[in-house]
Amino acid sequence: ALPISPFPTFALFPLRVSVLSSAMAACRVVRCARWWSAAVRRPPDRRTLCTAGIGCSEGRTCSFSDPEVQSLLFRMTGLNLEKVFRPVQQELKEPEYKLMTDEQLLKAKEKATLEAVERLKMPPVLSERQPIEDVLAEDQILEGMETAKYVFTDISYSTPHRERFIVVREPSGRLRKATWEERDRMIQIYFPREGRRLTPPPIFKDENLPVVFRLDRHEHLLNLTLTQFEPDSADYIRVHQRTYEDIEKHGKYDLLRSTRHFGGMVWYLTTKKMIDGLLIDMIQRDLLEDAVSLIHLYHMLHPGTQSANEAKEQDAQGVDLIKIFVKTEAQKAGYIELALQAHHEALSQSAS
Repeated sequence: ALPISPFPTFALFPLRVSVLSSAMAACRVVRCARWWSAAVRRPPDRRTLCTAGIGCSEGRTCSFSDPEVQSLLFRMTGLNLEKVFRPVQQELKEPEYKLMTDEQLLKAKEKATLEAVERLKMPPVLSERQPIEDVLAEDQILEGMETAKYVFTDISYSTPHRERFIVVREPSGRLRKATWEERDRMIQIYFPREGRRLTPPPIFKDENLPVVFRLDRHEHLLNLTLTQFEPDSADYIRVHQRTYEDIEKHGKYDLLRSTRHFGGMVWYLTTKKMIDGLLIDMIQRDLLEDAVSLIHLYHMLHPGTQSANEAKEQDAQGVDLIKIFVKTEAQKAGYIELALQAHHEALSQSAS
């Protein structure tokens, strides 16, 4: 048996080509515990909304990971068990049949609901990481001795990847810290993760994204992005934003509903003040509670808007929040009013 050294182990890797970006670990966000328990008790196709007491602390900017924000996003995501557990391509096996009592069936449904909530955990939304440009030394005496770059990597298992020491010796003699793209590639070489590639597939190139969008493979693309890139990398953020903008442009919001990506899309559209189309879609699908939640989130992220101020002054709740937004902020006010009117007429007809 080899002795275990207390000092970090370094690996040397020569490079003769430019390194490319790679790798991402699918980080997840902690859900709201109160919503977790409520999701088990209520039917999966209906959602409730508490309209009071929601908001970030005074003087503090809301972030994606805030419990209030997470609670609203989870409610709007929905819990459609048929979509969460839809069939996927896999090896054919003989089906299993079980005879259950009513009590066993109820427990099985609760277990399925808990597993569905687990699958709907939202990936984090982070700011783009700052580039690494640190130069450690300029050793001109080494200039021209090699024609390739050499990468020195700390491969100690106990070191977190973000803290792993990786430096590059240039042919010019410069010793510098590795860029994020170089770090991602070296970490993937020494600590490979399933599903990632050293070179990102062509599907992530801007010229190929429209082909994916025409096939309505938005969710598949985002799943691949979670595997391939770090959540704060430029490519990760670019692909997500392009996907959300295409969904907004064509009104295909339901493609991501009841998936782990719906909350991130709602967050992006709300921060960009592009919620009119999503609001109309929610009203037309009889998701009025979700529409109210969307306006709540809008007011939390933009507390200085006229809509947020009037809602606070009038202590507005429910549909009144939507009406205030239509009057003060909406870019498609006429379409939203028509959707509300059609929804009200549909309720009146069903009641009669």
